[in-house]
Amino acid sequence: MFILDHLWIIMALPLAGSMLTLLAGRHWPKKLVNWSSVGFPVLAFLSYCELAREFAALAPSQIPWIKDYFTWMTAGPFRVDFALQVDQLTIVMLGVVTFVGMLIHIYSIGYMAHEDGYYRFFAEMNLFMFFMLTLVMGANLVVMFVGWEGVGLCSYLLISFYFTKKSAADAGKKAFITTRIGDFGFTIGILMAFWLFRAVDYHTMFATAANMQPEGLHQWGALTAICLLLLAGAVGKSAQLPLYVWLPDAMEGPTPVSALIHAATMVTAGVYMVARMNPLFSRAPAAMLAVAIIGAVTAFYAATIGLAQNDIKKVLAYSTISQLGYMFLACGVGAYAAGIFHLMTHAFFKALLFLAAGSVIHAMGGEQDMWRMGGLRKKIPWTYATMLAATLAISGAPLFAGFFSKDEILFDAYSGPNANFLLYALGLAGALITATYMFRLIFLTFHGKPRFDEHHVHVHESPKVMLVPLVILGILSIVGGWFALPVYWGGKDYFKGFLDPVFNSSQQLMLQAHPGWTEPAQSLEFQMAAIAVVVALIGFFIAFYLYVMKPDAPKKIAQSFRPIYQLLSHKYYVDEIYGALIIGPIVWLSRNVLWKIIDVRIIDGTVNGTAFLSRETGSGLRHFQSGNARSYATWVVVGAVAVTVFFVWMVK
Repeated sequence: MFILDHLWIIMALPLAGSMLTLLAGRHWPKKLVNWSSVGFPVLAFLSYCELAREFAALAPSQIPWIKDYFTWMTAGPFRVDFALQVDQLTIVMLGVVTFVGMLIHIYSIGYMAHEDGYYRFFAEMNLFMFFMLTLVMGANLVVMFVGWEGVGLCSYLLISFYFTKKSAADAGKKAFITTRIGDFGFTIGILMAFWLFRAVDYHTMFATAANMQPEGLHQWGALTAICLLLLAGAVGKSAQLPLYVWLPDAMEGPTPVSALIHAATMVTAGVYMVARMNPLFSRAPAAMLAVAIIGAVTAFYAATIGLAQNDIKKVLAYSTISQLGYMFLACGVGAYAAGIFHLMTHAFFKALLFLAAGSVIHAMGGEQDMWRMGGLRKKIPWTYATMLAATLAISGAPLFAGFFSKDEILFDAYSGPNANFLLYALGLAGALITATYMFRLIFLTFHGKPRFDEHHVHVHESPKVMLVPLVILGILSIVGGWFALPVYWGGKDYFKGFLDPVFNSSQQLMLQAHPGWTEPAQSLEFQMAAIAVVVALIGFFIAFYLYVMKPDAPKKIAQSFRPIYQLLSHKYYVDEIYGALIIGPIVWLSRNVLWKIIDVRIIDGTVNGTAFLSRETGSGLRHFQSGNARSYATWVVVGAVAVTVFFVWMVK
């Protein structure tokens, strides 16, 4: 039980890699930087493998396994311990973070080989892994919050990696400020949780909540308020409406950053937090409904924007926002295991999509506009094959990873205890659009005739250090969802069964709230899966018709429906609206009131006025020190007369 007794080792390894690389990497050759910065994530994954082996040997009564290392903070009744815990949900999240993170670090060796700041990039990537592991392994809300804010900091650093480029610096600031808005609510939620439960550790909070009556949908109380405040943090971190605007701009960072932070790990922190807090959310149906609505609307909304984007990374960015919406939808209807299942499969195929996009950009000499690509299928076959596998997975092709996880979400949204047909319809429409824009990406990038100057752009396949992670993720994009495969033969969903101990109490609570609900027949699941497949096929044929059979049709359609096309290509003008209604007034207020009036006139005026008064007073008083004896005698007489007059007046 070495790792179970020393859980901090898994966190400490990437932190050690970050510190070592940051302090000494400037003077090291790249090979030594590779050994340091990639070696520590590899060791972290190996430590996770040992942890999983030891965890499997635990008795059910020993789970969750909690290690309390020391008292971190005390202030009156407020006490926070530095404590870590492991349960089934932690095992899944740690596996995703360490394994996918390790592969992306390996890929980065090839992708970042010719970039300046090579050691700084890997130091920041290692630091991100440390904070993400802290977030996942924390046994209380405060330790989670440290990891939560840490990944936000690293996101800012990595998005702004090319800091001499204004758009990258602006994107980093935008991400940092936007997520702070949600984090403000998250902080208030933690304080309210302590006020209600007198503790912030999960064990005490959940045990106390178990004895509380669920709140009504229209009867909000403290639990609902806490959950909505925590949800605000999740909306910002996981880029949901209305705080999603930072993630598309975050594509200014290097492509491996997009794969690790903005596809596979950090943006899923909000989903993880909602799932972790399931005993609270399940007793606050209004908060759960808010989670479901935000998720379903975001899934559809972001997918429509992805239809009209031409930058290959921007398409994947809006795809990420949409897929995160499905995870929120799952948690909102109480299908927490389905949401985490999609989180895992999404980590595989979305990380692969970003890394494959990076391979395309690498092959094209930095070009990201899909309309300036085409005909790459035979020139970079490994990249094409792996990206096609990921596209089939995200589109929900049968037997691919995304088919099982997305099908389970849609099935629960349609027939679960908290089913809602409108939310299901939005999710299904989003699935149709997803298949359309993803195959649009495939056809524009890899099929047809080259739309670039082949004499100046020498397309070449990526080196093996980049291709090996693509192949591994490609295999996982195919087989990663097979945990649920036995269900279609009347068997058990192994993934859901593994997570049952974490979510079982919430499931029982939902069943009590819906006593008339019965388990749907298996035939219904087959029907719903068939509908999802047909919808994906329709999306495929739409893309095939428009971008292979009739390649001139998209431009004609864009001209015929110009207002709609402009609306989608400009992302519903949300950035412009935010600029006019929020950013503009804040800038005006800052410049004309806070600066010119409060800062310049009041604060500076007070300071400068005091200095001016002191200077003028001193200037006047210095005339009394003239060095003339007769002048001094005169002032003595004047003073004596003044004192005499004063005392005479006082006597009267």
